[in-house]
Amino acid sequence: MSNLTPSYVEPGQAFNRDTNYIEDRITRDGRDGWPVEPGRYRLVAARACPWANRTAIVRRLLGLENVISLGLPGPTHDKNSWTFDLDPDGVDPVLGIDRIQRAYFARFPDYQRGITVPVIVDVPSGKVVTNNYPQITIDLETEWVDYHRPGAPDLYPEALRAEIDQVAELIFHDVNNGVYKCGFAGSQKSYERAYNTLFARLDWLEERLSGQRYLVGDTITEADIRLFTTLARFDAVYHGHFKCNRNKLSEMPVLWAYARDLFQTPGFGDTIDFEQIKKHYYVTHSDINPTGIVPKGPDAAVWLTPHGREALGGRPFGDGTPPDAPLEGERVPAL
Repeated sequence: MSNLTPSYVEPGQAFNRDTNYIEDRITRDGRDGWPVEPGRYRLVAARACPWANRTAIVRRLLGLENVISLGLPGPTHDKNSWTFDLDPDGVDPVLGIDRIQRAYFARFPDYQRGITVPVIVDVPSGKVVTNNYPQITIDLETEWVDYHRPGAPDLYPEALRAEIDQVAELIFHDVNNGVYKCGFAGSQKSYERAYNTLFARLDWLEERLSGQRYLVGDTITEADIRLFTTLARFDAVYHGHFKCNRNKLSEMPVLWAYARDLFQTPGFGDTIDFEQIKKHYYVTHSDINPTGIVPKGPDAAVWLTPHGREALGGRPFGDGTPPDAPLEGERVPAL
């Protein structure tokens, strides 16, 4: 999730992320008033945002592109909201709005929390349904099964859910959110504490993945998706911009090979736009980077170099198959 207001840093304090979301769910039984229904909902997920990137990957892997449409805000936003500045006239062609804030206010006129992505919007009413990004991907995997493509992988296998949840929780606190704790630390002490925790967890992951291709089991799961979107941004943004500079990802042999393995797997790298990612962080975070200068490097082509992880075995999609190529309007620039 990329926040506009709910994450904050008080001088001398640690970074805190507001994790209170709109908790409605889209389910088969429609118990929250939002039943699974093809064509009814639109996922709004900026390419730049790691939390939104997860939902785009899951949607691709499960083949839900023609079931849930995708809205793509630009890489930057103002103080109020993500905007659709990549679309003609700056208006989302399905929702007919210029900023995602309008979908929040359509349902909650006095909404006081962060206007965040990813978010799912009910197209007929134009109202936000949920921005609860950890639950969104789980529900895409478990509630939308009747509309998964033939050969869709099981990203949240029931027998492994407890371990997936446990690993994902560690990754969230120490890595996904850990880089933000470093970058937005309000004191030297809180920064160093977050920095030490981050790299201790990366070392743990380096060891865990040295003998197995994926985090849990022998196929790609929700846990891998959650880790990947942070790793994809590490050298381009977090190493310098967020001061996570003990070493680059490319200097950790196992994690770097693991990240390249996933990047080269259909559904992962074809959702990554490094230019949008860099522009978002370096332009939007003017308190950290007041000049707004966006680094030219690093060379993204290194993500296509051989990784050698096939030697560990594993089956990326289990008994399933790779997804089809991205839809014409959803392709990212080639490296």
